[in-house]
Amino acid sequence: MSSNSFPDPSSVRFDGPWTHRDVHANGIRFHVVEATPDRADAPLVVLLHGFADFWWSWRHQLTGLTTLGYRAVAVDLRGYGDSDKPPRGYDGWTLAGDVAGLIRALGYTEATLVGHAEGGLVCWTTAVLHPRLVRSIALVSSPHPAALKSAVLRDGRQRRAWLPNFLRYQLPRYPEGLLTARDGFEVERLLRQRVSGSWSSTAEFVDTARRMRSAIQIPGAAHCALEYQRWAFRSQWRPDGRRFMATMRVPIDIPVVAMHGELDNYLLNSTVQHGQRWSPQRRLVTIPAAGHFAHQEGPEAVTAELAKLLG
Repeated sequence: MSSNSFPDPSSVRFDGPWTHRDVHANGIRFHVVEATPDRADAPLVVLLHGFADFWWSWRHQLTGLTTLGYRAVAVDLRGYGDSDKPPRGYDGWTLAGDVAGLIRALGYTEATLVGHAEGGLVCWTTAVLHPRLVRSIALVSSPHPAALKSAVLRDGRQRRAWLPNFLRYQLPRYPEGLLTARDGFEVERLLRQRVSGSWSSTAEFVDTARRMRSAIQIPGAAHCALEYQRWAFRSQWRPDGRRFMATMRVPIDIPVVAMHGELDNYLLNSTVQHGQRWSPQRRLVTIPAAGHFAHQEGPEAVTAELAKLLG
């Protein structure tokens, strides 16, 4: 693909029963998508996507939560989609600051955070670092950061499922090429590998994979996506990383629902179950017949669990 044929960042602004907005927070511009609730004072729900993804991941919850009377806002995280792509800021502290800034910029003093995979890690981090702004959190395939680290170190099955790609992404330049080559084929391969066979045979899967493949080719998106994982790796041996993990072990005493696809072969059920001591109010929920992207594979079940949390 020639340099002048890369997708424009605005290419992720798909039409639908929602509105696209630019919101400035924590020093950068975020692309956010929201459906308009009936009530001006509707409670805020912020939806955060995972690795190599973008706001589209939450299309079902955007409309479902709005119908239930909430102000649902799906975000292109720092470095993704049509949000700004600064050269730095992919550490846990700054990412939590992004979400805290977004909540305030949207005119709220608190919100419920919902996150998938890496977006869930941002939820955990924001709840610890900015507790007054977070009313509750919901996770999809996103164990507590300390639980994930422990599982990768101690559980051979989890290590084999998770570690090879994580280590591959630490190399310079090669992973960026891997993610963007052949029109982003690697992103579709990862998606297909991690979802249920029944969903991967649907037209919705084909459409979702096409949109994700395009979004990762937006200039800078692949590099920024990898910087999240590179900070997680590099910080293990630095004082800021050790301080971060120590801070994350402070328990959060707010309602938490942790959802996990029954067929998720990337983040194992045993990993997700671990860590109750860091979130004593946590409730574990299995989404039947779903893999790693349960919010897309079983959207009605996920939205129903969110309704219970929010109610």
